Amino acid sequence: NALPDPNMAEFYPSGRASNEAAFLFQLFVRAYGTNNFPDCSNMCHEATSVGLAQVIGLGKASVTLEDFDHADAIFSIGHNPGTNHPRMMATLREVSKRGAPIVVFNPLKERALERFASPQSPVEMATLTSTPIASNYLQLKIGGDIAALKGVMKAVIALDDADLAAGGDGVLDREFLAEHTIGIENMIADLRACPWEEIEAASGLMRAQLEHAGQIYAKARSVIVCYGMGVTQHSQGTAAVQQISNLLLLRGNYGRPGAGICPLRGHSNVQGDRTVGIDEKAPAHLCEGIRRVYGFEPPVAHGHDAVAAMQAMAEGRSKVMVCLGGNLAVAMSDPARSFAAVRGLDLAVHVATKLNRSHLLLAKENILLPCLGRTELDMQASGPQSVTVEDTMSMVHASTGKLPPPSEHVRSEPWIVASLARAVLGDRFAIPWQAYADDYSLIRDAIAQVLPAFHDYNERIRTPGGFRLPVGPSERLWKTPSGKAEFRVFAGLHAEAANPDPEVLTLTTLRSHDQYNTTIYGLDDRYRGVFGRRDVIFMNPDDLAARGLVTGDVVDVSSAVSDAVLAGYSVVSYNIPRGCAAAYYPEANVLIPLSRHDKTSGTPSYKSVPVRISRSPAAA
Repeated sequence: NALPDPNMAEFYPSGRASNEAAFLFQLFVRAYGTNNFPDCSNMCHEATSVGLAQVIGLGKASVTLEDFDHADAIFSIGHNPGTNHPRMMATLREVSKRGAPIVVFNPLKERALERFASPQSPVEMATLTSTPIASNYLQLKIGGDIAALKGVMKAVIALDDADLAAGGDGVLDREFLAEHTIGIENMIADLRACPWEEIEAASGLMRAQLEHAGQIYAKARSVIVCYGMGVTQHSQGTAAVQQISNLLLLRGNYGRPGAGICPLRGHSNVQGDRTVGIDEKAPAHLCEGIRRVYGFEPPVAHGHDAVAAMQAMAEGRSKVMVCLGGNLAVAMSDPARSFAAVRGLDLAVHVATKLNRSHLLLAKENILLPCLGRTELDMQASGPQSVTVEDTMSMVHASTGKLPPPSEHVRSEPWIVASLARAVLGDRFAIPWQAYADDYSLIRDAIAQVLPAFHDYNERIRTPGGFRLPVGPSERLWKTPSGKAEFRVFAGLHAEAANPDPEVLTLTTLRSHDQYNTTIYGLDDRYRGVFGRRDVIFMNPDDLAARGLVTGDVVDVSSAVSDAVLAGYSVVSYNIPRGCAAAYYPEANVLIPLSRHDKTSGTPSYKSVPVRISRSPAAA
């Protein structure tokens, strides 16, 4: 309250916060007077939230889990489900076993995308066998996603031309295109003008490989494209996401069983938090709901995303940070600047289930509030409470904690947020904070009032499996300015600006097997053959040979866009395309300046970092 301007405070919610806690948090912050909501989505799938909303009117998946039972082909781009989305492996295994092709685009050969042994299969466990996953594994260059997608679409257009010339109907879904889309003419013109030689050079794939992928796509009646942060975490991540949508639109792969787009999110409720209002862009329908229900005018100015928030703190324009979970400073790029930014704050507040390294970055004043985890019994004045989350497929379901709390003094996230709001706002706007803390069903009633898509919220979560929120593209309804799905042309082939220096490699950051986001449980990465350490950089054998290096040599990894260095790293020869390299996140974040991000979505460019490799002087 002592701040002269509410916009000098930053409010970060983690994707593990429930719908109830997140709704109260955004209501508190907007009543306080700002839209500064840097959140974990800003660092992972913001390119999806922004990019898909522009072209199909919805920034999330259009498919259900059942759709995978009906898909004739799956395209998997830029993600490693074995480590980051393990529940997806059983689904992909079933797709493979019924003979549907799975086409993988990924720079590294990931074990789980090659073969998967299901722990639920007695035969595979007893016989040490496994199920092949990828029918085609295309190792594109890091950042080659846009070029590869354009190559596949160019191949589909060529197949359409050939079929029409032979007297057929073509392979494009012309009825769908005419009724539901705009802009295809410009996109096709762009594809025709793009030489195959340039597509091959930018993607790192051969024309024949991309044409074969195009044939698989054109032959399949229904296709799902799954993708992860290998697509989104580039300076042109938003454009890359939109190229995926372009591919699906060509053959009407929205709004029918077995077809659609599936961005895979990691946190348990990163999607739900956004749906109930954690958004620095202040959606019009949310603001209207707040006005109608609570009678105050919420701020409408664009707030800070994660990068903007860290820049504001680094420059002294923001003086307070309140974190509802998460490990913000450690997760951010440019830790030298980000850590100093947090240390320069007047106040840092953390609501957390577990300690993490961001808590060690001490501001002038620091408050750490332990909270209950979702699996722990949450007893309030009205009795035991349940909370809800929204999964990747837009399904909302409830969970009730049963484990004993670690202490009688540990409070829940909704209780803490409501208490903070009451302490800061007092009786402003007559919001019943105490009633919300006492009975979470009242929070859900409020969500339903503000956001009508949650109508009958408390009744519907009693349904086994929960309920699905409206998904316009599933019904071929497009909430875009044109009222139709839109093709978007990207005038280029690179997710990052190409660096002409042959000594510069493109490095991607990745997670090990013993890791979840920034949480490192152990030092082993058994799928990649690394044990007991994380100070390694994976490189192509030819790139090692060109530098006179062999596995085990100690090198310094220098950023080509800043003066940052990872010193004393050991090189590991690995099956990765020439000109590419990989190192673990978040340690390699030091190589990425805050300025290097997607200007459309604000997502840091974690997946394409230009670096130079030199033998470490310390090794000599």
